[in-house]
Amino acid sequence: MEYFQNNKLLFVVLSLGITFIFSLVINSILLKFSQTFGVRQSEQKEVRWNPAVKPSLGGISFFVVFLITFIILNFINNILPLHYGNLKEIGILLVCTVAFLMGLADDAYNTQPLLKFITQLICGLILYFTGIKINIFTQEAYNFTITLFWVVGLMNSINMLDNMDGITTIVSIVILFFIIAINLNLETIISPLPILSLGVLGSLLGFLVYNWHPSKMFMGDTGSQFLGSFLAVVGIEYCWNSSSLINNNWFCMNPVLMGFTVISLIFILPLSDTITVTINRMRRGQSPFIGGKDHTTHHLFFKGITEKRIAILFFALGIVSLSLALNVILNYHVIWIIISIVFCAITFLSLYLNTIIKRK
Repeated sequence: MEYFQNNKLLFVVLSLGITFIFSLVINSILLKFSQTFGVRQSEQKEVRWNPAVKPSLGGISFFVVFLITFIILNFINNILPLHYGNLKEIGILLVCTVAFLMGLADDAYNTQPLLKFITQLICGLILYFTGIKINIFTQEAYNFTITLFWVVGLMNSINMLDNMDGITTIVSIVILFFIIAINLNLETIISPLPILSLGVLGSLLGFLVYNWHPSKMFMGDTGSQFLGSFLAVVGIEYCWNSSSLINNNWFCMNPVLMGFTVISLIFILPLSDTITVTINRMRRGQSPFIGGKDHTTHHLFFKGITEKRIAILFFALGIVSLSLALNVILNYHVIWIIISIVFCAITFLSLYLNTIIKRK
């Protein structure tokens, strides 16, 4: 491990390569094993963008690679203490396991929304009480509330974003690219959460081979709930609490502004989609939690953009967001805050207005 401490980029490349191959193999086996798991019965009314019958198995590969990475992480920790906190590691493992099992049950049995909400709330409580919490307010009650709101909201947001081939996979890949990039810059890549992020990122890259349009398989709630919980964790540690990553008096005095700016940049696409769908459905007197073909991605398709180009567009927007977030944290100048706010506003308004402006 001492060699990799001096060759961090090589460590990243090897980690991604190994987990990518693992993911390819696991998904290939799962695809041959079952063509029906996660496929809703015909009498269960669910609005899906893609009418084709495909298995929802991708989330299983995410979790398997995550567990393998977690085991390797503990092996590394015995050789080279990583000083992250055993309680936090236990919290991440518990939350990701609970989210995965809840998603698995939903794919198999179509569980009730209330049960999903309670499970998501439990995930938020586990994270908070194991020390993974948002720390931007002086009043702890505010930190507690926003932590729970963030975990529940993001798990639902990632689930809602999974509405077209490759979209959630690509958005999640970009978010984890940011985590890897920021840790490489801070020279903290060989630590627990970045190592787990490498594992999940590799599994997503392998899954994308099967999830790119036209997809062979979906990630299902098994995948979206697992991803939602894991991305909630990295969002707390590296976005909400980003002011703690640098030594700069101006930003240390403004953790709320820093937190909201970075979280808006990195999660702009899932947040824009969720907010847009919620507003539009409530305007129509519909429940925001009932599926439909009214997402930002769907409206882009209605305007004549192909599914592959929508995926590429979301990837490009994500890369711009990633670049701005890195500058906000590493270069910490007020100009980057202004540019970031303008970018987020333009991105959200463009996606939202596209859903209400009808094509002639």
